[in-house]
Amino acid sequence: MAASFFFYDLETSGINPRTARVMQFAGQRTDMDLKPIGEPVNSFITLTPDILPDPDAILLTGITPQQTLAEGVSETAFLKQFYEDVVKPDTIFVGFNSIRFDDEFMRFLHWRNFYDAYEWQWQNGCSKWDMLDVVRMTRALRPEGIKWGFGSEGGPSNRLEVLTSVNKLKHANAHDALGDVNATIEVAKLIHKKQPDLFKYLLNIRSKKAVAGLVNTYKPFVYTSGHFSSDYLHTSPVVKFADHPTNEAALVYDLKSDPTPYLLMSIEKLIDAWRYSPDKEKQRLPVKTLKYNRCPAVAPIGVINSKGVEDRLHISMPDVNKHYKILKENQTHFAEKIFQVLKVLDEEREAEQADLLDNPLTVDERLYEDFVPASDRNLMRAIRTSEPDEIYEIGSNFQDKRLINLLPLYKARNFPKSLDPEEQLAWETYCKAKLLSGGKQSRAAAYFALLEERLTTNPTKQKQYLLEELRLYGESILPVDVAD
Repeated sequence: MAASFFFYDLETSGINPRTARVMQFAGQRTDMDLKPIGEPVNSFITLTPDILPDPDAILLTGITPQQTLAEGVSETAFLKQFYEDVVKPDTIFVGFNSIRFDDEFMRFLHWRNFYDAYEWQWQNGCSKWDMLDVVRMTRALRPEGIKWGFGSEGGPSNRLEVLTSVNKLKHANAHDALGDVNATIEVAKLIHKKQPDLFKYLLNIRSKKAVAGLVNTYKPFVYTSGHFSSDYLHTSPVVKFADHPTNEAALVYDLKSDPTPYLLMSIEKLIDAWRYSPDKEKQRLPVKTLKYNRCPAVAPIGVINSKGVEDRLHISMPDVNKHYKILKENQTHFAEKIFQVLKVLDEEREAEQADLLDNPLTVDERLYEDFVPASDRNLMRAIRTSEPDEIYEIGSNFQDKRLINLLPLYKARNFPKSLDPEEQLAWETYCKAKLLSGGKQSRAAAYFALLEERLTTNPTKQKQYLLEELRLYGESILPVDVAD
């Protein structure tokens, strides 16, 4: 089969892929010239009663839990169709901010349902790409021929709806998954037409091997990422100074900044500078982890080939070269300090996640805890093709305790009519614990409190309808005394 793009988008019940759920999946296959192939895919996925959606997410998308119950299919039924209709050899999965958002939701969806979380994007010649960083790099380096929009506060905006609006592209039903898919294709066509060389270059360099070939020279290159400020069009000259000690990634330094102050900083101050802070005035450590498998938008330093590009990025190449020389002379010393910083931050992260371990209420979130043993992968395939009353017998042989804890949840969510009285009671107990644990700090308490808050802001008729639907849904899956 010839290579093709599959543009896809999700609408979800929240922003956290570990705890929220996919409510709508839509996609359209195109050939490599961006011409549609076949009919679009558009599916709703049933929300299960252990999940209360984020009301703000529903106000944005307009998709209620009731709609998923009326029109949707179970997660396992969706995935079966996904592999039959979508996962074809040599498919390039493309979205708009998909690598950081949609792909993560898809991985956890796979995990909950005994599918390998990664194979769909690499087996049989499949791969992935993300149009958001393509858009960002185009704006930063080769903006000619395209109109660029700005946000409400006057800063640059690369939001999909802004791009389509200022360029007069078709974008029906923003925040509907299929509408956003079609809009993403229109944006891809625009860049393909106006800046074909950059489009082709970024498509060809998206693989791990190609990215590493550029990055591992230890010479400056251009990197576009959402971690860089929009003040610099999310783009900066950087250089690799070390391999990441634990991940398949590079540690890169932002050459806009003079390394001298950071070379003199204590480990404690470097740690504080690395930590995220909403304070834009806080000094930030100009170091980033570049993951080779995330299709980073990178380019040779030579693309900064004019004063116009320097001005757009607010950089001076003489300063960049000076900073590179300082860092290179102190590379080993700086890398050793950053390794110490990473060690402390990793230990803090592990401590924060300790409450997830061996907790049946959090097994959905534990995909990245460890790799699944090879022997368990065969059993996972057997689970997916077995009858509901056979899954415990098959799953009793799992080595990975996480998979054992997933079994009753998988059965209850996907085959609720198959539960016997004991299993039904266990499922209801699980849902109650998940939604009500924490008393006034529970998921349910936060849900109803936010509904009340949104109802007091004089919402439009449509938003009031959605909020009332959410109230009814919450009341339908919780004990009456709690909902009241």
